[in-house]
Amino acid sequence: MNEKTLLAILGSPHPNGITAAMLNCAVHQAEKMGYSVTKMNLYEKNLSYCTGCRACMNTRVCIQKDDIQEIVTCLQACQTVLLAAPVYWANVPAPVKNLFDRLLGTAMEETGTFPKPRLKGKKYMILTSCNTPSPFSWIFGQSRGAIRCMDEFFQTAGMKPIGKIVCAGAANKKELPKRTIKKIERCIK
Repeated sequence: MNEKTLLAILGSPHPNGITAAMLNCAVHQAEKMGYSVTKMNLYEKNLSYCTGCRACMNTRVCIQKDDIQEIVTCLQACQTVLLAAPVYWANVPAPVKNLFDRLLGTAMEETGTFPKPRLKGKKYMILTSCNTPSPFSWIFGQSRGAIRCMDEFFQTAGMKPIGKIVCAGAANKKELPKRTIKKIERCIK
């Protein structure tokens, strides 16, 4: 009997914003599909900045003692990761980027040529929102940098995407558009 496990990470300072609503929608769908879900809010975690010591390349976990150990344990135990992060200056917010920096040795092994992934077999889904309204968000590539950053981390770690969802014009939205909900529901199986 294989339990389906999912780690849902909110990388937004707004727990009641559109990005959080996207994550909550995905979590709700995952629970309906029988997943056991662990939720985390990066803005509530104690995460020091990466010092670039690279000790994690040997230990597989950052040697700084803070909440990164809890995150690594959940990341290694789950089958699927949902990461919801808004777009800040065409990229992810600082806590999300810091998370990726702190997970270097957890995600990959250096081989001298090309990095060897350490999280193979897992899946991921990216959820992001930006304030720039559509179609300008697409024309000017507002979400592209955030998606590229998240994709780079997960793909280097050896993980496979199950969905990448963008909700543009978030500043003017009070609730998730129905088409966004449908896209999220289709990705969670």
